[in-house]
Amino acid sequence: MDQKTNIPAKTISKIRTRRKENVDIQNLVERIIEADKAALGKAITLLESTKNTHNLKAEEIIEKCLPYASKSVRIGITGVPGVGKSTFIEVLGKTLTQLDKKVAVLAVDPSSSLSKGSILGDKTRMEELAKDTNAFIRPSPSGESLGGVARKTRETIILCEAAGYDVILVETVGVGQSETVVHSIVDFFLLLKLSGAGDELQGIKRGIMEMADAIAINKADGRNMEKAQMAQNEFSRALHLYPPKENGWIPEVLVCSATENTGIVEIWDTILQFVAKTKENGHFGQNRTQQNKNWFFQALNEQVAQFYQKNETFKKTKTNMLKAIEDQVISPFTAAKKVLESVQGQLK
Repeated sequence: MDQKTNIPAKTISKIRTRRKENVDIQNLVERIIEADKAALGKAITLLESTKNTHNLKAEEIIEKCLPYASKSVRIGITGVPGVGKSTFIEVLGKTLTQLDKKVAVLAVDPSSSLSKGSILGDKTRMEELAKDTNAFIRPSPSGESLGGVARKTRETIILCEAAGYDVILVETVGVGQSETVVHSIVDFFLLLKLSGAGDELQGIKRGIMEMADAIAINKADGRNMEKAQMAQNEFSRALHLYPPKENGWIPEVLVCSATENTGIVEIWDTILQFVAKTKENGHFGQNRTQQNKNWFFQALNEQVAQFYQKNETFKKTKTNMLKAIEDQVISPFTAAKKVLESVQGQLK
């Protein structure tokens, strides 16, 4: 029972479902382009829905928003839990809104694989930024997707750009392979690190260091300042061991303190220098094009998988092959081949 309206919870749920079904798509798109936050939130909710009818409406909304997108700078921000990502993002966001920028924060929360629950606490952790009229914060449950990155993040970026947001900040959960996925959908990738916490050694690992366009040593204040500067030197030396980036950009290592709001403007200046350089040499647009192609291949693979999974012959043969594998009368590779062959005959 809702305490404000005295309406049963089930009734409220049905009303909300009907509202989703009766969406005036053209009106919603027009409101998104006019920077209506409520309309933007509604479109993202349709996008994140698991209901097929909602997904179809979301696809139409995205298609109509595409001509108004691609005008922002997309920044991925990652770092281990405890590095201060949320505080950093809030301070960076406030700095940008004070520069008359419109900022969207897509913070992807880790979902439990058992309970399917999600923290969704970023609006609480970024309380000041959430109040800013030029900011939009959207925490999204990661669900079953790779590395804790929400499957619909790419589409959400398009909607935010259509709503006029100049800067899109994508926060990763900082675990698993989420960094790789976020790196594939942003223009600039920022790695936050700590000094004096054993984090320097982790930074020498190849993968994440090669992806970073800049490294920021956070919490560089008070007694940590000297350690932060030492870490800055260590990471700078480590970066010189890697081959030059194809875009001609040389990654920088900076120090900052989100709690004291120092070094934040310098990080933004570095991002602007990166954007200017990569637009001048053409890599900025090339990277966006390649990302769209990767997006296409990912979507195609998902839809092909869904097509097969719905096929009755596929499902029946798969069940038989699983039993054969269990009885050790066929190899998994041959079994998979036979499952696909069973459907190919129907497609001729």
